[in-house]
Amino acid sequence: MTVRYSRLDQRRQAVAFGFVSPTLLVITLILVYPILQSIVLSFGDSSIDGSEPWRFVGLKHYATLAQDSRFWNSLWVTLTFTALSIPLELILGIALAVLMNEHFRGKGLARLAVLFPWALPTALNTLMWRWMYNTDYGLFNAVALQSGLADRPINWLGDETLAMMSMVIVSVWKTSSFMALIILAGLQSIPRELYEAGRMDGMSRWQEFREITLPLLRGPIMVALIVRSMDALRTFELPFNLTDGGPVTATESLSLYAYKVIFDFIDFNFGASIVVVQFLVIFAMSLLYIVTLQKKD
Repeated sequence: MTVRYSRLDQRRQAVAFGFVSPTLLVITLILVYPILQSIVLSFGDSSIDGSEPWRFVGLKHYATLAQDSRFWNSLWVTLTFTALSIPLELILGIALAVLMNEHFRGKGLARLAVLFPWALPTALNTLMWRWMYNTDYGLFNAVALQSGLADRPINWLGDETLAMMSMVIVSVWKTSSFMALIILAGLQSIPRELYEAGRMDGMSRWQEFREITLPLLRGPIMVALIVRSMDALRTFELPFNLTDGGPVTATESLSLYAYKVIFDFIDFNFGASIVVVQFLVIFAMSLLYIVTLQKKD
């Protein structure tokens, strides 16, 4: 019987692997291969036309990165953007999720309205905000001038501090609904009996949220933070379409800097080293979230 069951298990595993292997192959070709190719390029020198074959140069490009002030600036911009946008998106996402989880008339329309910014393509969304930030014709300056909040037009995207804050606002407006969507799924999985028991013990709504809701949302919050942090750390479309990294390089992210190095300066090897460092930063941030938010046995 044991032999029969072991053979049956082996057959099931073989069948399961047969179904999964095409997906694994696609993932390997789409994700793993480009990462490995970037690593190889970062450790070598080669010409774009193939006239000079790839040759190993070791840590040459990484040593150049360590002395590149523009790289350190783009890394700082990326980390600052992530540190400012993610907490705001999480707080607003939790608030929206709690609101959408309540029972009220028109809840379906409210959920649709909340998800609308996330459904918009990033490029279209960013161009819309760019017009609203416009110094001469933008909505924000029109409101500020007519209401008396400002006595002259504000250059939202021309000031280093305002440009970063403007980019953060666009990100929070667009992706808070994504946070809310993940957290809402977690809220709907929490048994109502726990809240009923809490009310019987005299818990207030805030105590219910702190003692019941937040601990049980640890998993969805971790998923939302990891996904959004990975997205924020590799942000490209937002600074590219909103500020093009300006003013000067005040909003130039790592992805945008790598793009300019690869396609403007035609330096694939040096650009690949930036991509590899960016991957390591994202990987380290993901590990930090997992270690910090994982449930203790």
